[in-house]
Amino acid sequence: MTEATMTAAAPPAGGGRMRAPSLLLTLSEGRGLAEFMAGVAMRPLMMTAPRGDGHPVMVLPGFMASDRSTSFLRTYLTDMGHDARAWGLGRNLGRFYRMRDILSRQLLDLHAETGRKVSLVGWSLGGVFSRYLALTHPEIVRGVVTLGSPFSGDINATNAKRLYEYMSGEGEPDPNDLARLAGDLPVRNSSIYTKLDGVVNWRTCIARPAANAENIEVHLASHLGIGGNPAALWAVADRLALAEGQFTPFSRKGPFGFAYAPAT
Repeated sequence: MTEATMTAAAPPAGGGRMRAPSLLLTLSEGRGLAEFMAGVAMRPLMMTAPRGDGHPVMVLPGFMASDRSTSFLRTYLTDMGHDARAWGLGRNLGRFYRMRDILSRQLLDLHAETGRKVSLVGWSLGGVFSRYLALTHPEIVRGVVTLGSPFSGDINATNAKRLYEYMSGEGEPDPNDLARLAGDLPVRNSSIYTKLDGVVNWRTCIARPAANAENIEVHLASHLGIGGNPAALWAVADRLALAEGQFTPFSRKGPFGFAYAPAT
């Protein structure tokens, strides 16, 4: 499957097809480096986010990325009081149907080690994996936060489709799997995304309305840089700091309030 193929089977309203981001948006993904640089420069402001309670957090990288890509994110979450863990599986080559059992075992082992429910933070395809784990192991998952993750909408609305198919070697996914991933989760979940995503159509990152779900748009972020974007990371820390079993919508205030679109 591609990052896009792990999205919902239902087409957009009106029967049309979503399009992958334009070439211009894709070429602009180089701005992701500036987002990481801003994250370094604005670290003092980022440290004003609510602190965690030490519970374990699995951080899953995106397609073709490894733990190196999430190093900045994990260091920040650790400094904010979370027990942030790398996925430790090398480069994420997709292979959803082969990886899901491996990730399930990893989640179960982390829960057994710590004796606590685990939060899942997934960047892009890592967020799709995170939603699957929440669906299959809700009793040990505290919540899910995704960053630019395409889990709903048109399965072809990505510029990573052909590469994913080549690298993963998987065919078309089961439509029932797509529908489940795009549907309601049994745990709280926050989708952080940007309308300037140059890899996946941002509409594929939108969670449908639910009492335990929300969408947080970050202005001017990129797909490749959202994992280092200071406003996005502040929101991740804020969501992870929620007490176990509780959910309140994200407050678009604080030092990065200007960077979030109004809630819809």
